[in-house]
Amino acid sequence: MSQPATRIERVSSPWFDRYRDVRARTVALTAALSPEDCALQSMPDASPAKWHLAHTTWFFETFVIAPRDPGHRRYDPAFRVLFNSYYNGVGDQHPRSERGLISRPSCDDVLAYRAHVDDAMRARCDDAQDDAALAALIELGLNHEEQHQELIITDVTHLFSRNPAQPAPFGGDDQRRESAPLEWIGCPAGIAHIGHAGPRFAFDNEGPRHRVWLEAFELASRPVSNAEFIAFIDDGGYRRPELWLSLGWDAVASRGWKAPLYWQRDDGRWRAFGPHGMTAIDPHAPVRHVSLFEADAYARWADARLPTEFEWEVVAGRSVDGGARLSAGLPTRSTAASAGALLQPRPVVDARADWGIGDVWEWTSSSYAPYPGFRPNPGAIGEYNGKFMCNQYVLRGASVATAPAHSRVTYRNFFPPDTRWQFCGLRLARDAR
Repeated sequence: MSQPATRIERVSSPWFDRYRDVRARTVALTAALSPEDCALQSMPDASPAKWHLAHTTWFFETFVIAPRDPGHRRYDPAFRVLFNSYYNGVGDQHPRSERGLISRPSCDDVLAYRAHVDDAMRARCDDAQDDAALAALIELGLNHEEQHQELIITDVTHLFSRNPAQPAPFGGDDQRRESAPLEWIGCPAGIAHIGHAGPRFAFDNEGPRHRVWLEAFELASRPVSNAEFIAFIDDGGYRRPELWLSLGWDAVASRGWKAPLYWQRDDGRWRAFGPHGMTAIDPHAPVRHVSLFEADAYARWADARLPTEFEWEVVAGRSVDGGARLSAGLPTRSTAASAGALLQPRPVVDARADWGIGDVWEWTSSSYAPYPGFRPNPGAIGEYNGKFMCNQYVLRGASVATAPAHSRVTYRNFFPPDTRWQFCGLRLARDAR
């Protein structure tokens, strides 16, 4: 996609420097895409790359600029509806399932819109130096944009998987290594402290910090591998209703699931589509693109279960660098949110030194619900997370497409249980033995 000359210049404000860097990474993800690539929508749950570029810009214009600058000139008043995702408090939205029909504005117009809003954000970033509330809102907007960077990767990957030519959407090389043997990490019964605490950024759904009681349990030292999941398939896992939740078995029957999303078997060998195109399955890498239903069925087949999100957080906090990096909100592994980066999950080589967080999101058995004392933020910005606490399940960890700073122990991702196009995998748990 053609790129306009950047209009973001280095200024003295540290906030603007960070703003510039995050925004540039989003555009870099689309640099190798054509305008046609950026405009298409492969399914209702996915959005065109062009829409992501515009919506993240809409967020800053709507919540940061417009309320503080009555004289702000909107690039196009129609964008207020076109690129509103789900904020009912702001006004109407274009239907999500029809985002691929927005042939206009063009990709170049969307990039010009980004430059227009970037110019207006200079002053807001300067103001944030002395305005804590404004700084917090800009930080939320930047983390929101980093979430959409991951969605660009997953949505474009799904789009390209529907192309008969199966072109590779992103560059990069596979790294194939043997994985470490699975070990079980024991955790005694007791009270656990769950949730974010401290000055670093976290989304509102990561708190308040609170206590939960956990019975003694064990958690696997790494995610389930492709080879292990293939054994489940070969043992008739997708043909055995006793392994499946009722809604999961309905999905298997009605959608014809026989393997994870993007997998296909040719001459007895499994291959799968991904950000690097169609490649042979790495048996040691974590399995990905499985729904909660598939993860739960595999766990039953393996005589185990999925962990609760609280079990996951307790073991993660103490297993990776003693929890110090995670509790500080720092990344556990070098994850990818830039064009040309490694976008293939890697095998866990040393389970004791490398717990494997950061390659695939890991399903938990926990319904996405508010923590005790949770209160959404006032106004339309409060619709960010709280309104979705229904019919969704929590995933923990991060994926190879996740922004590094989001790979923290308290991060709560969430999707409906039949979701497969995200980088979703699983880690086993079991009651103490």
